Amino acid sequence: MQNNEVIIMPYESTFKEDFKRLNEEWIQRYFKLEETDIKVLRDPEKHIIQLGGEIFVALYEGNAVGVCALIKSQEDKFDFELSKMAVTPKVQGKKIGYLLASKIVEEAKNRGGKTLFLDTNSQLLPAVNLYKKLGFQEIEMDEYPYERADVRMVLEL
Repeated sequence: MQNNEVIIMPYESTFKEDFKRLNEEWIQRYFKLEETDIKVLRDPEKHIIQLGGEIFVALYEGNAVGVCALIKSQEDKFDFELSKMAVTPKVQGKKIGYLLASKIVEEAKNRGGKTLFLDTNSQLLPAVNLYKKLGFQEIEMDEYPYERADVRMVLEL
């Protein structure tokens, strides 16, 4: 998937440090890294890909500028989770987040998924609006896996 300037491609091990850097960059800008973040970012192959997930990388002018993961859900009521989406501020406004999230939705459908969820924070209005644009709807939650999360959204595929 691509537009004239951006290429979305599947993760390769050469992008491991980019995946970590981009996620650390956005998380630390607004929140703090949590133990779960550190574990997943340290070894995305083990914690995402080997468990039946996928990561996509956005390239702009040959550089990794965005990432997003499709994670096989551990919760019975959902098939997949959209997670670890990060786009460097230098290229925000180029619809890279939309391209990445759209690719995750497409991949979840291709894998036979019926439900895709994500956890986010209500302060991240551009992200929440992006997810709503893709058809995600907010649902009630009692408990979140991240301290920073206060919104859960679901998309029926």
